Amino acid sequence: MPDTTDRTAGPIRVVVVDDHTVMRAGVISLLAPVPDIEVVGEAADGREAVELVGSMSPAPDVALVDLRMPVMDGVAATTAITAGPAPTRVLILTTYDTDVEIERAVEAGAIGYLLKDTTADRLAEAVRSAARGETVLAPRVAERLVARMRRPAPVVLTAREQDVLNAVADGLSNADIGKRLVIAEATVKTHLLRVFAKLDVSDRTHAVVTALAQGLLSNRDRLD
Repeated sequence: MPDTTDRTAGPIRVVVVDDHTVMRAGVISLLAPVPDIEVVGEAADGREAVELVGSMSPAPDVALVDLRMPVMDGVAATTAITAGPAPTRVLILTTYDTDVEIERAVEAGAIGYLLKDTTADRLAEAVRSAARGETVLAPRVAERLVARMRRPAPVVLTAREQDVLNAVADGLSNADIGKRLVIAEATVKTHLLRVFAKLDVSDRTHAVVTALAQGLLSNRDRLD
């Protein structure tokens, strides 16, 4: 549940963290005209950001942090800032929108993920949302996360199910599979039914074809 602590007393205090001087200056200039947001510090790398946030009293409300920086990257800085005593929320501001980058940032504790092509108005609103404890995602980032969630989960077979499937691909009957694996024929049928369910198929041929397509029998290029 998001922390929606009331922040009506004074402007939202922000620090800007980016190893590119021009980019830091650009972000600061975008936020400077916003009356309810005040930039109170800036840092050129993650370690400097962690030290800056830790030294400020009161702590800044939001840290706008780039991902790829020297000395300490944005993920490590996010982990340190969010794990510390300061109630500073980290809002990633980067050019990278890969699944790996997004996942690492969120796992590190970032409350939001913005891309550097955002507008001044969207940036200001994102800072306000982050300060209220609300999750903020750039539209493109949100689309990637939704698409990832919609992908079917990879099929995972147990070692015994894999053995049975390999035997089926070899053309063995249930009785022969039982002899090969030294298990009862009824047990073979049970494993086979579980394989069918996991692969969402109803017969042996489709099980092998689907397994080949999903790389579960990747060492085979044909049915024997």
